[in-house]
Amino acid sequence: MTTIKDIQKMGSTMKEILGLSGSPVGVRIVKRGDEIAEAEPAGGHRFCQALMRGRRGDHVVVTAETIACPAAARAFGFKPLPEALKSGKGLIGFGITAHESVGQQMFAGMTTFEPGEIVQLDVFPLDAAGSEPDVVVVEDEVEKLMWIVLAYMHARGGERVSGSTAVLQATCVDSTIIPYVEDRLNYGFGCYGCRDATDMGPGEAILGFPAHYLPEIVEHLEYLNRKALPHSRGKHALAALTKQRGGSEQGSCSSL
Repeated sequence: MTTIKDIQKMGSTMKEILGLSGSPVGVRIVKRGDEIAEAEPAGGHRFCQALMRGRRGDHVVVTAETIACPAAARAFGFKPLPEALKSGKGLIGFGITAHESVGQQMFAGMTTFEPGEIVQLDVFPLDAAGSEPDVVVVEDEVEKLMWIVLAYMHARGGERVSGSTAVLQATCVDSTIIPYVEDRLNYGFGCYGCRDATDMGPGEAILGFPAHYLPEIVEHLEYLNRKALPHSRGKHALAALTKQRGGSEQGSCSSL
C-alpha cells in the first residue's frame, strides 16, 4: 500500500533524477462530500496558475467560485462555456483562429467533466503531498519529460504513447482531465493561455498521468538513471563523432 510519505519520496526522487526545476504537482479531483478546507483558496487564479504555484511549493484549492479562466471552468464542469468561446468568435478575437468553425470544433472536441460532477481541485507539490492525488502533472524542459514517457511506456509493457491536444487548454484538459478520464498519460506543448498566464518557458512542455502509475514510473526512472539517462545526457555518440571529424580534419590539413 502506497502511503503519503511514499508519495512525497517519489515526488522528490522524480525531481532529483530528472533535475526538475520545480516539483511534480499532484491534483486531487474532489467530489461533493470530500471538500478540502485547510488549503488556501486560489482566488482569481486560472488552473494553469494554480499548477504553477504547486510547482513552486504552494498548496491551493480551485473551485467554481475562485477559478478565473472561463474555458477551464467549463472543462471542469464548474460553469457553462461562454457563448463567445462556444461560437468560435472569442478565438478570432484572441488571434488564435481565423474562422469561427475552427474555434467551435476546438471546443466541441474537448474532454470535459459533466456540470457539477466535481466541486474542487486540490493542487499541491508532490514532494509535500498531504493526500493522495488522482493525477500527477509535470511541467519542464522536453528532454526531462521524455524520460517520464519512457518510464510510463515500460509500465505499459512497451505500448506506444499518443498525445492529444488542441493547443488550447493544455493544463486543464490535456494534462489533467484526459489522464483522469481516459486513465492514461497525455502530453502537449502548452497553449496560448498557459504560456501567457504562467512562467512556462519557451523550451518547456507539460504532461500528466494517473497517479496509480507513479510507483512504476519512479521505479523505472531509477533504472534509467543507472545507465541510459546519464549516458544520453553525456552525448557520448556526439563526442565520438566530433573526435572523429577532428581527426579527419587534422589529417587533411597535414597532407596538404
